Amino acid sequence: MTDPADPTLTHFDAGGQAHMVDVSAKDVTHRVARAAGTIRMQPATCALIAKGEAKKGDVIGIARIAAIQGAKRTADLVPLCHPLPITRVAVEFEIDAAASAVHCTAQVETLGRTGVEMEALTAVQVGLLTIYDMCKAVDRGMVMTDIRVLEKRGGKSGEWNAGKAGKAG
Repeated sequence: MTDPADPTLTHFDAGGQAHMVDVSAKDVTHRVARAAGTIRMQPATCALIAKGEAKKGDVIGIARIAAIQGAKRTADLVPLCHPLPITRVAVEFEIDAAASAVHCTAQVETLGRTGVEMEALTAVQVGLLTIYDMCKAVDRGMVMTDIRVLEKRGGKSGEWNAGKAGKAG
């Protein structure tokens, strides 16, 4: 994590050119990141998901697999992201009928030289995108929102928790 007193962006060299950060001098540590997000929809769409009656099949089960794949493919999608040997991806979905929404939380772990925040964020977004894809025939107005890192652990910067750090923004 960057020191707030030092606003240096690490993905730019001294000349202002984008580059992949050299992590070779960092220690290999157990690194964990947890991210979350929500997709809001019409109540009838939420009910279809909850009842397992979507025409394309098990929306939550397929979204979970997609989220895991998303975490594993993050370096293919984000140009300056390091490919990492992910050791664990856990994805949970909560159907919130009262809010007509599905909440997604992903936790990603590795033993490596750089963190897995991007992988956790990608897992959440791909999981929510999959819900959209599977339900768009009945609800094109779904909105993905509140995608954020909840916490990270490991590495030189140690622990960071969104609840303790305050809200971004």
